Amino acid sequence: MGQKVNPIAFRLAVSKDWRSKWYATGSDYANKLHEDLKVRKYIKGRLQFAALSRVTIERAWNSVRVTLHTSRPGLVIGRKGSEIEKMTTDISKICGGCQVKIDIIEIRKPELDAQLVAENIAVQLERRIAFRRAMKRSIQTAMDFGADGIRIRCAGRLGGADIARAEWYREGKVPLQTLRVPIDYGFAEASTVYGIIGVKVWINKKEEKVNAGGGQGRGNRGGRRPARERRQG
Repeated sequence: MGQKVNPIAFRLAVSKDWRSKWYATGSDYANKLHEDLKVRKYIKGRLQFAALSRVTIERAWNSVRVTLHTSRPGLVIGRKGSEIEKMTTDISKICGGCQVKIDIIEIRKPELDAQLVAENIAVQLERRIAFRRAMKRSIQTAMDFGADGIRIRCAGRLGGADIARAEWYREGKVPLQTLRVPIDYGFAEASTVYGIIGVKVWINKKEEKVNAGGGQGRGNRGGRRPARERRQG
């Protein structure tokens, strides 16, 4: 049980989907992989303050579709779509002249998105806000917006201490080994004066109740009537 597994990779094909969707063989695979890394680095640098949660890249024969999940679509689009046009041109150059299509999906509740919560805490740490206050405020906000549970872990020279340490807070239910539970994971780094502080966030969103008993309750197995009704009948 000592191995550390990325929470997103751990849930692939169960409750999470791939961030890059394409198929390649041989040297073409390495080229497309490095193109994806360059595209993600470019988008992350250009949309640093646009509350960008996730970037999905899909490839066809000679086209690339980039889907941006953000809580501030206005900043991504820009005035009269100028930002989108510039990004489309630059990404096309990175991908070797492929046709690029950029889609934007708005995140309605950024308080329940683990990546955005982690980046928000990182920004507060860079502004020298006390780390306990930032963590507890994010936990309270997520629970108020309907999360089933949340766990936040900060590691590094917390509060400017000479020795690095890690502290975490949890509220509600966060079952990290139950794959059917919709756990959202986010990671961000805060570049403080004392060094880099890592922030990890796990958010348990509400699980949909599924009745697997075919409409029969637990106390009435096989469709039989309760004993009281059988005696009266």
